[in-house]
Amino acid sequence: MSRLGKQTTEIPSGVDVSVADNTLTVKGPKATLTRPVHKDVTVEVTADGVSVTPNSETKLARSLWGTFAAHVKNMVQGVTDGFEKKLEIEGVGYRAEMKGRTLSLNVGFSHPVELEVPEGLEATVEKNVITITGADKDALGQFAANVRKVKKPEPYKGKGIRYQGEYIIRKQGKKAV
Repeated sequence: MSRLGKQTTEIPSGVDVSVADNTLTVKGPKATLTRPVHKDVTVEVTADGVSVTPNSETKLARSLWGTFAAHVKNMVQGVTDGFEKKLEIEGVGYRAEMKGRTLSLNVGFSHPVELEVPEGLEATVEKNVITITGADKDALGQFAANVRKVKKPEPYKGKGIRYQGEYIIRKQGKKAV
């Protein structure tokens, strides 16, 4: 039983939720998000809010029940408030800059690494902090993970790109005998 799936997601004022042809559409002041709905779950829009129910008692249907309830909740929050992730760049000579819709990273390679910011997301750079904002939580998390993957933080000096607030477990280096 999904605890999240049992609850109905409230629809704030100014947000329109509709389901047509197995496609969930959420329109709000910040964006319009769409997501295909799996055939093992049913999404219903009522006056109370949005409810998700499984169509059968299979393990897949029970798994997707809570997953789609979380997706609906994230979509409603995304079109009203939006989401934000911050990444910190640590290291001597490491820096980032925006060139139009391209994020250029100088992180110790012989060449700058350039990443195109996806549609629907915005990225800004201030000193050593990259701030990524957008309405789609999935796309935001994936782009932030792709930026971090360019130069993951290493455990000896802590150099690299990490999420703000992420704790890197440091290793002790070689000991001189």
